[in-house]
Amino acid sequence: MDRHDMLLSPAGVDALRTALTQARFTANGIAGRLGSQATGGVARNDHRAALRATEDRDRLATLIRVFICDQTEPEPVVAAALAPLTVAEALAGGIVERHGDGLRAGVDLEPYGDDWWVLADVPASARPGRPLHAEHVLGIGGATQTLIGAAVRRPVGTALDLGTGSGVQALHLGTHARRVTATDVSERALRFAATTAALNGQDWELLRGDLVAPVAGRRFDLVVSNPPFVVGPGTTTHVYRDSGRVGDAIGAELAAAAPHLLTDGGTMQYLANWVHVTGEDWGERVTGWFAGTGLDAWVIQREVADPMAYVNLWLTDVGESADPQRMEAWLDWFDAHKVEAIGFGLVSLRRSGHEQPIIRVEDLRQRVEPPLGDRIGEWFDRQDWLRARDTDGLLAARYRAADGLQLRQEATMGDDGWAVDRQVLAMPRGLRWSEEIDPLVLALVGGADGRLPLRDQLALLAAAHDVTPDELAEAAGPIVAHLVERGLVEPVVD
Repeated sequence: MDRHDMLLSPAGVDALRTALTQARFTANGIAGRLGSQATGGVARNDHRAALRATEDRDRLATLIRVFICDQTEPEPVVAAALAPLTVAEALAGGIVERHGDGLRAGVDLEPYGDDWWVLADVPASARPGRPLHAEHVLGIGGATQTLIGAAVRRPVGTALDLGTGSGVQALHLGTHARRVTATDVSERALRFAATTAALNGQDWELLRGDLVAPVAGRRFDLVVSNPPFVVGPGTTTHVYRDSGRVGDAIGAELAAAAPHLLTDGGTMQYLANWVHVTGEDWGERVTGWFAGTGLDAWVIQREVADPMAYVNLWLTDVGESADPQRMEAWLDWFDAHKVEAIGFGLVSLRRSGHEQPIIRVEDLRQRVEPPLGDRIGEWFDRQDWLRARDTDGLLAARYRAADGLQLRQEATMGDDGWAVDRQVLAMPRGLRWSEEIDPLVLALVGGADGRLPLRDQLALLAAAHDVTPDELAEAAGPIVAHLVERGLVEPVVD
């Protein structure tokens, strides 16, 4: 896509960057100007303190009032704040728009990170009653932030952002990929993404088309996607939300495409929704997406919503909550297909090249230590370590309990004192897994101090528990592999 396909001309983008930089219209600059109380209020959409703090209308104050507080300001004041970008250029590019006797924001111009800006459409919540454009370009919402935090941030040669929207995922990819490609089905979204890239001094290859179609036959080291994953009857009203696929088919479609997109050792991560059908195991349904792909897969379910809450969420998101017919049709589709809930989560795939890929589909509802992407990268590393060792290899290795590992016990008071009913290993860091264990596993983990090979450690335990070392070794292999996968115990690497 040509650099001139932007909201502004290249010279206009340079002028806007100059204005924003000179005014210190950055996340840090705004926080310093407003103070903690007003900044916290803005995060809750309470702009009262911010408006009081910006009554003097200098350049930064004006930009805060227009683009953060969605105020209409006099044209001469806005012109001074945007200079050297002219009002005529800003109006032509949609950066501002006329409203009443002044100018207000025409786009969502959001300071992001230390010194980035992201351009998107003004959210529905800021303009109640105004219907969203069918090709509405979403800003930085909850799903966007989930994927940002979950992406594995290791240096790569080539990276792809499928369905880039405003370009925020590509912006992050540009920090650790030598070349970034981004696609979108919406020409309008690509104009926003091109402007975001240029405004932040990055250069991406931008291609128009549906999902993987624009990059057919090409492979990438890292692929990320925040696709239009909303589950429903396949009705398309807003491209950022609706894929046109029925049900949760887009998640399966991306899984099927992944083997043809990834280089050897490449990773693909995307957000997805999936249905929970009455009488079916949701995990088995999602596991089926990866049959025959040859890829390692780790799917984590972070949230589950009932159909009513789900429909309300997405109708409100686009300002359609007052449309009872739309709601009824959507809920009727869920009823007809016996959908009792909808899951939301993350799919992480890797082309490892192994004949027997690892597939895990599981709940991960607990709060994890950010960034999740680091935890996912470590999970794949542990899979590599485990897969390189057979049972003898596991027994020959030395292990130690993970730093900070805790033992939590539940006990009942009886005639003879406290009787332990349940023992749980818990990690207060990382993925914060917890595992209920029996006394033998507790003894195994308790003795994991990194000094003895597991085989020797098991010999001592076998003698103490009156079992043969071979019997204990046969049982311990899968247990230790599971504890390593969870990160509760760690192999000692010489």
